[in-house]
Amino acid sequence: MILGKTREQWLEAIPLLKPLTEAAPFWWLNPNRISTARALPDLPLQMADVMAASRRLDRFAPYLAQVFPELKVSEGIIESPLRAIPRMQREGETFFKTSLPGQLWLKLDSHLPVSGSIKARGGIYEVLAHAETLALHGGLLHPDDDYRVLDTPPARAFFSQHCIEVGSTGNLGLSIGLMGARMGFRVTVHMSQDAREWKKDLLRERGVTVREYASDYSLAVASGRRESALNPVSYFVDDENSQSLFLGYTVAALRLQQQFQEVGITVNAEHPLMVYLPCGVGGGPGGVAFGLKMVFGDHVHCFFAEPTHSPAVLLGLLTEAHDAVCVQDFGLDNRTAADGLAVGRPSGLVCTMMKPLLTGAYTVPDEMLFQLLGLLNETEELQLEPSALAGMPGPFQLMGLPETTQWLTEQGLQEKMHQAAHLVWATGGSMVPASEMAGYLAKAAETSPATSATSPTSFKRTPNIKDH
Repeated sequence: MILGKTREQWLEAIPLLKPLTEAAPFWWLNPNRISTARALPDLPLQMADVMAASRRLDRFAPYLAQVFPELKVSEGIIESPLRAIPRMQREGETFFKTSLPGQLWLKLDSHLPVSGSIKARGGIYEVLAHAETLALHGGLLHPDDDYRVLDTPPARAFFSQHCIEVGSTGNLGLSIGLMGARMGFRVTVHMSQDAREWKKDLLRERGVTVREYASDYSLAVASGRRESALNPVSYFVDDENSQSLFLGYTVAALRLQQQFQEVGITVNAEHPLMVYLPCGVGGGPGGVAFGLKMVFGDHVHCFFAEPTHSPAVLLGLLTEAHDAVCVQDFGLDNRTAADGLAVGRPSGLVCTMMKPLLTGAYTVPDEMLFQLLGLLNETEELQLEPSALAGMPGPFQLMGLPETTQWLTEQGLQEKMHQAAHLVWATGGSMVPASEMAGYLAKAAETSPATSATSPTSFKRTPNIKDH
C-alpha cells in the first residue's frame, strides 16, 4: 500500500504514472503552475531572502579569496562561466531530428571553483552560514569585522569543537567536506553506494570522515541525521529540508542576470528564457529555479531533468504527495549512472516551492546521457559527468514533441522561440579524474547512435500530457 492505496489504484487515478513507473522516457507539463506574483504570498521564501543570502556571500568573499587560491582572481566570488554552444546546437538538431530556434547556452557549474559542481553554491553557503552564526554567538566575530579573521588558528580551534554531518551521493559531500574541513570543523559525510570512489578518496585526503552505506541516498541521509541528532555539537546539513542550502543556490540567478547583460541576452515577454536543470533530491535545481523566478518572473520557464530510474521529484509532483512517496514504492530501482541524481525520495521543501512555479519535468535514460556526453566532447571539447548531461535533451525535446509544441502554441510562445535563450545547466564534471572521464567517453562511444539500438527520438512515445 502507498498512502492507503495500492499501486494499481494509483495508476488508475493518474494514468501518467504508468510510463513513469515503467522507466520510459517521459515528459510532463505542470498543471499547477501559476504566475509568480500569485504564487509568492504562499511560499516560505521571498526575494528578500535571496538578497540576504547574496550579502552573506559578499561578506565572506575576502575570507574565501584568502583560503582558496583559485578564488583570488574573482575576489572570493564563487561563480561559473556562461558559454554559447553553437556546434552542440547544430549537432543536437541532427541527433534529435528537430530544429532548435533561438540560441543554446551552457551554464558551467561543472567548472565552479573549490568543488567543481553546482553543490559548491548551496553546500559552501550553508557551511559559511553556520560558521557565521557560531562565530557571532561565540564572540569570535563581530558584524563589522573583516571576515578574514576566521582564517586564524584561534578561529580554526573554535570550529574544531563543532561537527558537521551530511548525507550525499557525492557532490554535496564534496562541497560540505572541503569547505567545512578548511574552516576547521570535524566533518562526516554519509555516502550512498552509488557515490564515486574518487570523491570518497578526495574527502579522506582532506581530513573528512566518510561513512559508506550499502544502500541508496535515503538511508545515508537518515543515518547521518540520526547520528547528528545524538551529538549536541553536531550540525546536520539536511539536503531534503534545508532552507539555508536552498538559498545558497538561489544567488545564481542574480549572478546570471549580470552575465546576461554582459553578453547582450534580453529576457522579457518577447525573449523567453528556457532553463533545463538536472535534478536529484531537488535542492540545487529548486533553488536555482526559485531565484530565476524572482529575477525574471514569468518570462523564465524552468524544467527539471531526472533519470528514468530515479524520477523522485517528478513522482512527488505528479502524485502531489511530495516527499511522502519514493520511486521504490512504484517499483523503480533507483539505479542510474547519473550518481548525483540517484535519489529515491524528493525534498518536501522543493516540491512545495516548485509546485506553483515549475513549468515541467522530463526523464532521460542513462544511454542518452552517455550519447550526449560524447557529443558535447566532440563538438565543444567540454567534458562533463553523466548526470550533468540530463538537461541537454530538454531544448530539443521541447521543440520536437507534439505535446510540447502544442503547449508552446497554447502559451503564445511558439512564435517567440526564434528569440529565446535555451540554457542547459551543467552541474558537474571538472573534478572527475582523467581515468574516470576516459571511462565515460569509452561508454559514450559504445552507446553512440551508430552503435545503439535506442533512437534519440524515443521520447516521442510519451503519452498525452493532458491525461492528468
